[in-house]
Amino acid sequence: MIIVISLMICGIILGYAFKERNLKFVQKLINYAIFLLLFLLGITVGANGDVMNNLDSIGSDALLITLAAVTGSVLCAWGVYRFFFMTTK
Repeated sequence: MIIVISLMICGIILGYAFKERNLKFVQKLINYAIFLLLFLLGITVGANGDVMNNLDSIGSDALLITLAAVTGSVLCAWGVYRFFFMTTK
């Protein structure tokens, strides 16, 4: 964990030092790294027999959690909009 935090702090320092430079290549590099990580995660999940054998129950649980999260987010956003941004005439 110390290594992860140290790398993040080093990145913050380098980002601050080079903030005047155009670092568009960093964004592309981040995108490719995320794509690679997602691909490797898919390989790992596909190779895991426990996950593949229980995919129907895992999928239904994931769907239920996703629907609950989206519903909660929409209700929260609606409440924040009504409370902070809606003007009364």
